[in-house]
Amino acid sequence: MTARALMLQGTGSDVGKSVLTAALVRIARRRGIAVAPFKPQNMSNNAAACPNGGEIGRAQALQAQAAGLAPRVDFNPVLLKPQSDRTSQVVVHGRAVSTRAAADYIGGRGALLEPVLESFRRLTGEFELIVIEGAGSPAEINLRRGDIANMGFARRAGVPVCLVADIERGGVIASLVGTQAVLDAGDAAMIAGFIVNKFRGDPRLFDAGVDAIVARTGWRSFGVVPWLPAAARLPAEDAVGIAPAVRTDGDALRIAAPMLSRMANFDDADPLRQQRGVAFDWIPPERPIPRECDVVLLFGTKSTLGDLAYLREQGWDHDILAHARGGGRVLGICGGFQLLGRRIHDPAGIDGTGGSAQGLGLLDVETTMLPEKTVRAVAGVCFESGAPVSGYEIHAGETRGPDCERAVFEIGGRRDGAVSADGRIAGTYLHGMFANDAFRDAWLRRAGAKSPHEYDYAASVEAALEALAEHVEHAVDVDALLAAARPATLAHAGT
Repeated sequence: MTARALMLQGTGSDVGKSVLTAALVRIARRRGIAVAPFKPQNMSNNAAACPNGGEIGRAQALQAQAAGLAPRVDFNPVLLKPQSDRTSQVVVHGRAVSTRAAADYIGGRGALLEPVLESFRRLTGEFELIVIEGAGSPAEINLRRGDIANMGFARRAGVPVCLVADIERGGVIASLVGTQAVLDAGDAAMIAGFIVNKFRGDPRLFDAGVDAIVARTGWRSFGVVPWLPAAARLPAEDAVGIAPAVRTDGDALRIAAPMLSRMANFDDADPLRQQRGVAFDWIPPERPIPRECDVVLLFGTKSTLGDLAYLREQGWDHDILAHARGGGRVLGICGGFQLLGRRIHDPAGIDGTGGSAQGLGLLDVETTMLPEKTVRAVAGVCFESGAPVSGYEIHAGETRGPDCERAVFEIGGRRDGAVSADGRIAGTYLHGMFANDAFRDAWLRRAGAKSPHEYDYAASVEAALEALAEHVEHAVDVDALLAAARPATLAHAGT
C-alpha cells in the first residue's frame, strides 16, 4: 500500500492547523478511509506517552484518537521540548537524544530528515491516507535551509499543501498573498489551495475577500471555516490558548493554577476546567494567587529548577505557603510534585537549569534528576478512594522521602506520589488522572466540592471530535481537498 498524502501548513503559528488536521482525520475515518496523522517536527511541552513506549506531541495523540488509533512515535518523529528561552530537549522517535541551543538545532536539523522520512515511509506502507501538519509557517524563509517541518518536508516527500490562515488575527488577505510572495517558485508550486479559519459571523460576508485572494495567488479556496466553540473541549496543546474558565455559581470549588514559564502537560487541567461546580483560574505572571481559592494546582514543567526560581520571582511561593498554612489544599503533578519537596538536585542540568535548590518544603521528599527519562503509559488505583486510574508518566526525576510512605496511587505494584500527614498536600507523577471520571469525582468531593456534576470526559472529547468533523465538513469542500492528496514520491535529497 502506498498512501496518498496532504499537508496542512499555516501562514503563522496557532492558526488552527492541529484542530483542522484532527477534523480531516476524523472525516476520513468516517468515510471508511484508513487514515493516520503525521507531524514531522513539533515544538511543545505538552506530550503524550505511547502505549509501546516513547512520547509525541499532545496534538498528535488527539489526532490519533480522531483516527481511532493508539498514539505511536511515528506520528511525530521529532519533538522539541523547550527548557529555556534558548535551549530545547530534542526527542527523536519518542526518545530524548540531546539538549540543544536553538542556533545549534537550526544548523543541524537537516540530519533529522532521515528519521522523519523513516517514520513517514512506515505510515505510507500501512495506511491509505496521511494527513500531515506543518509547524510555524513556510513564510519564515530565513529558516528554509535545512527545513524538515514545512516546505523542506513537502518538497522531499512530494506532498501537496493546503495553506491555513487565521482571520481572527486580522490581515488574512495579506497573510496569504504575502506568503506566496516570499516563497520561491518551487515551494509555491506545492500549494494546492487555502482555507480561511476561525471566521466569526456569516462566512458569506467574506466572499469578496476569498475572490481577492484567489485572483492574486491563483490558488483555489477550499472553504471558510466559522469559529467553533466545541474546539475548546479538546485537549489543549499550546499555552497561547489558555484563558480563565468563568463560573458564576458562588459555591463552586475554587482552583487556582499559576502559569509557570515552562509549564508542561497543562492539558491535565482540561477535565477540571469543563467541570460544572468548579471555578478554575489560570494565574498569569504578575498576579497573586487568590487568598480565597480552595486548591492550588502546580502543573508539570520542563525545567523544574528554572520554574522554582520563576515561581519565587512572582512571589507565588509566599502565596502557596500562606494558602497551605491556612488549611488550603495543594496538589503538584510531575514537576509540580517536585517543587513541593524539601530539595531538588540536578547537578548535570538534565532538566534544564542545573544545580540544587530548596523546594517549597510542603512535602518531606527530595528529588534527584536522572539521565534516564521515564516515559510510560500506566494504570492503577487511588489509595484513598479506591477509584481506578489510567494515564502516563513523563519525567526525569526520582522522588523519595518519608511522605512517599503515604502514596497517592498504586501503579503496577509500586507506590506513586506522596501525601502530607494532614492529607492536604499531595504530589504525583501521574498525568491524565482527572480524565478518569470516578477518580475526579472522588477527588473533587474530598477537596470540598458540593455535589460535583458527574460527566463522562472521554465521551465529551469524542463528542467534540464529532462536532468538529461535522462543522468542517459543512464549511470545507472536503471532496476537493481529499482529491488534492497525492501519493508521496520521496524525491532525492537537496530539495
